[in-house]
Amino acid sequence: MSVERTDLSRSSQVHRPTSNGSASSANGSAVRHRKTPRSTSQASSFGSPRAAANIGNAVRPPVDWEIPRKTLHSSIGFLTLYLYASGGDPRKVVYALSLALAFIVPCDILRFRSARFEWLFEHCVGFLMRESEKKTTNGVIWYIIGVIFVLSVYPLDIATVSILILSWADTAASTIGRLLGPYTAPLPRRLPLLRLPLAPRKSLAGFVAGSLTGAAIAVGFWGAFAPSARAAQLDFRLPAGLLSAAKESLPSALAELVQQSVEWVRASGLPVGRWIGLGTLGTVCGLISGTAEALDLGSLDDNLTLPIISGGCIWGFFKALEYFTGTSASA
Repeated sequence: MSVERTDLSRSSQVHRPTSNGSASSANGSAVRHRKTPRSTSQASSFGSPRAAANIGNAVRPPVDWEIPRKTLHSSIGFLTLYLYASGGDPRKVVYALSLALAFIVPCDILRFRSARFEWLFEHCVGFLMRESEKKTTNGVIWYIIGVIFVLSVYPLDIATVSILILSWADTAASTIGRLLGPYTAPLPRRLPLLRLPLAPRKSLAGFVAGSLTGAAIAVGFWGAFAPSARAAQLDFRLPAGLLSAAKESLPSALAELVQQSVEWVRASGLPVGRWIGLGTLGTVCGLISGTAEALDLGSLDDNLTLPIISGGCIWGFFKALEYFTGTSASA
């Protein structure tokens, strides 16, 4: 019995807590226990001032300025239509754009040479630039050069359409390509037959969107907005000897059917020839627009190449019509 009491007294001495929260050993010395660290959830529940400051200084996601950029990009098309409808002098437009270019180019050169000016430049207009443009030449410069070129070289109606393709078809191809591109196949590296280099980073959805927009621009401009321009070239007419050749080469029943159809169209007064001409124009201009937007020309900016290539190909199409049909532009 005495031994058991002695053991109990010793054990009580070992585990007897002291006033400061530590346990006392048998010899009276205090044994301190390591405190359990407070969990993260417990520490955050108290809301310390430092934690609140860290929350306030949290990195916010960057603002996506792609929509404002595309809006500004597309607005140039409406301004172009207004200037064409109001009879604006293209030489004055070229002069104004040249003055703007004389100011923008030195600023763009200076921002690569001065870190302070680069900060000021990007602070003012950096939201209109893509990240890739901050280390290269500003895309606005190529945009202005392309517009100046088409206004100086091409006929006014073709120059207007090429600027509309730059403004609207490029925007449609980029926007639809971003939205639906991941769900469609990428473009081949080269265009079949012509073997033109295409950008594989661009999608079939963007190509279709650019082609349809280019076709709508051409048909809408020459069909409704400026119907008198190129009216003679877009009015398809059957060659004079076609019916005679059909009677000789086709069976009599089929030749009779063709002749009756042609006479019915003429009697109805429907502008079938105009519709055929506009349909052909829309198909050609749509393919030109989509292909020019999808071309991979190395480091050349599409703001420069798109209006020049599309305008040149459309002008070549009208020159071919003039050569084969003997008709010329009426405006």
